[in-house]
Amino acid sequence: MIQLGEPKQPRVLQQEDFLRRATWAVLVILSLVAVEGCTLRRRPLETPIISDSQQPDQDLFDRAMSDLEHSRYTIARLTLQTLINTYPDSEYVAKSKLMIADSWYREGGSSGLLQAEAEYRDFITFFPTMPEAAEAQMRVAMIHYREMEKPDRDPTHARRAEQEFQKLFLNYPDTPFAPLALQRLREVQEVLADGLFEVGRFYFIQGADGAAQPRLKELTERYPNFSQADTSLFLMGRSLERTGEKTAGEAAPYYARIVQDYPLSEHAEEAKKRLTALGAPIPSPDPVAVARMTYENTHGQRPGVLDKVRGAFHRRPNVAAAQGKVGLPTMTAQGPAQAGVLAGAPASGSASPGTGSTQTLVFDPVTTPASADPRSSGSPPQ
Repeated sequence: MIQLGEPKQPRVLQQEDFLRRATWAVLVILSLVAVEGCTLRRRPLETPIISDSQQPDQDLFDRAMSDLEHSRYTIARLTLQTLINTYPDSEYVAKSKLMIADSWYREGGSSGLLQAEAEYRDFITFFPTMPEAAEAQMRVAMIHYREMEKPDRDPTHARRAEQEFQKLFLNYPDTPFAPLALQRLREVQEVLADGLFEVGRFYFIQGADGAAQPRLKELTERYPNFSQADTSLFLMGRSLERTGEKTAGEAAPYYARIVQDYPLSEHAEEAKKRLTALGAPIPSPDPVAVARMTYENTHGQRPGVLDKVRGAFHRRPNVAAAQGKVGLPTMTAQGPAQAGVLAGAPASGSASPGTGSTQTLVFDPVTTPASADPRSSGSPPQ
């Protein structure tokens, strides 16, 4: 027997019923979302930036730093330049400019160091009050220090290094770089003085006193902390003596300086004899000079035969003779490499630029302990 059920609804009616129910469901969902949205807008934001994300400028800076540490200098510079151009008001702009200069400095080479110097100078110009300005000035000085050649070669980089280290020491005396800059300045002036000394001694041996005396005089006046300053004074005195009777009397002050300022010198006894022969008084040794030379003889270094042999195969000068020195280097401007008078006041005991006088040797045996070693102020640049 066939059972008859309810007649099936037409397909059109089924579709209309489905659409009606779906519409109601969508309206209910939208209503709930709207209510929740109103509630969220009224709730205060506790963390405007999600904790596990970074600002885009910081992300660029971190990526550039990673590239710089892995020696990807070109990529690092492009990333940093993008940061500077895209986010000119970012707090990382100053650091980015400094990192661009650092990338050129680390890359090295003549062109790289030249570009690094320009970038460091721009940083000092635009951000002179930032603590990193002293670091930028130190880098500029170290660029010329790294390019410095032997005393018998072109002294351009040595003179530029002298100028830049003087600027750092005078403009940023309280920075952590000041002690290292002071030692590097001693080393630079050791190279410059050695160049004058070798030329002056050559002319002295050849008997050309007219050519030897100007160089020896400049050496003795500008670089009293030179490792062979006592020998320079002695050669100057001997040169004046053999020039003639008119200049023989001018030799006495040079011999007197040996006895007074370099009392432990190997030329001290001969200088006393020359003073006696000239009828000049013999000064008493300065106790401070005695303490200074005792300290330097104990802590200093002298290049040995092996060092001299190795030096013949290196372009860089040997600055071992400047190690252990405690006298203040000269802070006056010198030569064509100087761009005018240095900014800032000269150090205590030094002469004003252009006066022609030199800085007084300063050593305090009380404040300079015997265990202190100036070589610990920093490692040589790579």
